[in-house]
Amino acid sequence: MFEKFRVPKELIPSDPRFGVGPSKIPMEFVKKLAETGNELLGTSHRKPNVIKLYKEIQEGLRGYFDLPTDYEVVMGNGGATFLFDMIGLGLVEKKSLHYTCGEFSQKWFKAHKNIPWIEATERSCSYGEGIEPSHESGFDMICATLNETSTGVMINTLPDVDDRTILAIDATSGAGQIKIDFKKVDLYFFSPQKVFAGEGGFFVAIMSPKAIKRAMDQCRRSEYIPEVMRWDYAIEKSRLSQTYNTPAISTAFYLNEQIKLMNEIGEDKVIELARTKANLIYNWAEEKTYLSPFILNKVSRSIAVATINVDEKYPVGDLVKRLRELHVAYDIEAYRKLGLNQLRIGMFHNIDYADLEKLTRIISLAIEAESGRH
Repeated sequence: MFEKFRVPKELIPSDPRFGVGPSKIPMEFVKKLAETGNELLGTSHRKPNVIKLYKEIQEGLRGYFDLPTDYEVVMGNGGATFLFDMIGLGLVEKKSLHYTCGEFSQKWFKAHKNIPWIEATERSCSYGEGIEPSHESGFDMICATLNETSTGVMINTLPDVDDRTILAIDATSGAGQIKIDFKKVDLYFFSPQKVFAGEGGFFVAIMSPKAIKRAMDQCRRSEYIPEVMRWDYAIEKSRLSQTYNTPAISTAFYLNEQIKLMNEIGEDKVIELARTKANLIYNWAEEKTYLSPFILNKVSRSIAVATINVDEKYPVGDLVKRLRELHVAYDIEAYRKLGLNQLRIGMFHNIDYADLEKLTRIISLAIEAESGRH
């Protein structure tokens, strides 16, 4: 099905990248990196030019999020999945509580569950439903996912936790576009290949004084922790605007350019633009009889990742394959492990509203053309 579909010239988007990760890296960022010549790529990450780049990232994030002055921006190699283990090994004392609502929040729970000396407990909901974290006594860490990338749900509330509890938030696909109160959060982490338009293999962890103290206390445990996962090393090097081991300069450069771009208009405007895009996608899905939002509760619908059900009569696999062949839309299929006839569309800051509007018209045109044939 859809093998004969053609896209009218006036509907071709300016960029075909609508996926939810890796995200759309502006080509001007790539050109700017090339213009640095031999001053960054292939140079030591312990020298001034690279240190300056990392310091700009830290200061840019501090300004964008308006962080409390005593919070620290810690950086290192390895993405959010790497951090799931690093957090369990180095920040949990005895018990972590996990609120899960999809593949990635469950992956975090499973990572902690596999660590012999800690006890991990799960509070879950069905895929497609939202879940709001709450404080429960008896746990020294509460883990929640800001935006579940696999299902397209986001959280809206954060609990108040006591002095003995770390509230940890995996913000990977929502950081920069879903607002939170940082004063309630002790660990806020993300890899930059979503809203922040970097590449994978890098992490940012924003840490409260409570989280910093926990990290330093835990590094003295007797259990073995791989050196690359030691929080004290990551914190100490980040205070020097460095990473513990050799970083990929390109992803840091792209991240920094995106931070500068978003700081030009500020977080509130970024979120306003995101909500406008989300309204476009969800209203379209509700208007078409062959579509429906996967997330029924409107409050839980993500403003970064939209998941849209498609009538089983129209195989999404055939449609997305054809759109890729035509070079008009890449990576809009459902998360593979869900196995649903569904679209998953990124609404990140760099994805233009006009292109999203064209995408909705293209998809409708393709499905309605097939409907007319049968």
